[in-house]
Amino acid sequence: MSLKPKTNASVKKLSIGKPTAMQIVLLGVAVALAVALFLFLRGFVACWRLTALPGIPLPACSTGGEEPINPEGTPLDVTNTVGPSAPAIEMPDPWDGASRVTVLLIGLDYRDWEQGVGAPRSDTMMLLTLDPQTMTAGVLSVPRDLWVNIPGYGYNKINAAYAYGEGDKLPGGGPGLAMKTVENFLGVDIQYFAQLDFTTFERMIDTIGGVCLDVPEEIRVGRTYENSQLLEAGYQCLDGKATLGYARARYTDGGDVDRAGRQQQVVQAIMDKVFDPANFPGLIASAPDLYNQMSSGINTNMSLNDALRLAVLVKDLPRDNIKWGTIDYTMADIGTIHHNGENQSIMRPYPDAIRNLVDSIFDSGAMIPLAESDITAKMQAESARVAVVNGAGVEGLASRTAEYLQGQGMNVVGFGNTGDYPAPYNYPFPSRTILIVHGESLYAMQYIQAVMAFDTPSQIVFDYNPDAPADLIIALGSDYSRLVP
Repeated sequence: MSLKPKTNASVKKLSIGKPTAMQIVLLGVAVALAVALFLFLRGFVACWRLTALPGIPLPACSTGGEEPINPEGTPLDVTNTVGPSAPAIEMPDPWDGASRVTVLLIGLDYRDWEQGVGAPRSDTMMLLTLDPQTMTAGVLSVPRDLWVNIPGYGYNKINAAYAYGEGDKLPGGGPGLAMKTVENFLGVDIQYFAQLDFTTFERMIDTIGGVCLDVPEEIRVGRTYENSQLLEAGYQCLDGKATLGYARARYTDGGDVDRAGRQQQVVQAIMDKVFDPANFPGLIASAPDLYNQMSSGINTNMSLNDALRLAVLVKDLPRDNIKWGTIDYTMADIGTIHHNGENQSIMRPYPDAIRNLVDSIFDSGAMIPLAESDITAKMQAESARVAVVNGAGVEGLASRTAEYLQGQGMNVVGFGNTGDYPAPYNYPFPSRTILIVHGESLYAMQYIQAVMAFDTPSQIVFDYNPDAPADLIIALGSDYSRLVP
């Protein structure tokens, strides 16, 4: 393969006597006390939860003791093999109260943290977004088995991001790395996270008097089969324990996608209960007391004041203005991979399909394509590795195309003819130009589709392989050769 590098007056003197031995001793004691007081206050403030302080609590403040795990459906250990390259997590600016705000909701179960083997993975990830200007909102569920690129760690299930952040005690801890991973994957900005342990969730549901919802079919819920209960199909009201069990139940035909639907159903039921005119004024009045009571089970970088501002906005939000979405099995290839010494079921995402879903959730009106300048800037920032291969039989086509794309700011790492790429990368290219997607590169893929005038989904081939020589390989066909001089 041929590689082409990127081009791209007066002062009075005071007489001070020599200090006595006693003065020296007293000075040393004063310095020691000052240092001790500083360290105490720093740790005390870092882990303060009862009132809102800026920033994210240190990871050491989150778990309190052993490093436990959630054994239900999650591996027992997450091994960091790329720790030294872990990214610096920069937290977003505070919400200004007028622009769109997005919250990553993370579910963890502290009661399950009994084995003390490694850091826990996230059990639930859901994005809640609100645009105060248009009074529109969206809820997007993110399955935990999605195979994504975790900054600094490479490819893994998306729920491993929390474990890496906690285990390596990164700035922002598990929530910080989870936020950054979801941001990179979906291409959206996230201002806040809210992490709840499940005991606190149960208490919250019981505090508001339970929730009422329509159970579509009979389902058994509970932490174990012996401690489970059978919910009959139909409309019914549930207490905190039953609601948690209903939201967490996984073993139905639709797996995690069905589970995401139940979790969104619970969110709607909570909204109905909290924003009922008969309940909302009393809950707002008692919010500070409730927050203090439950703060031990809530980890968030959102101040109580911002939470109350959001609640007042959502109260007046028309329910028809909320869009609900789930990354489901039509947007990913379901498979098994041997990773970290075990076979894991994963969802290899179809980036274009997921991008369409994200656009529909986060746009205030009808879906609007991103402006070309916007896409170009995002493509450049993404810096996906792109290789160009000439399958059209036109001499110099790959080098000219690579030079053009480099001029647009694309990270072209190589170009050449079909034979320059060893198996399995010397694809038998058809007459039509195709794009082989080995990595997660939403914006570069969208940019290439536009530049090369793709008109059919068959021109994109998904073959996820983080060890491939490039994230995207453009296989130029004869159709493209007719488009360029």
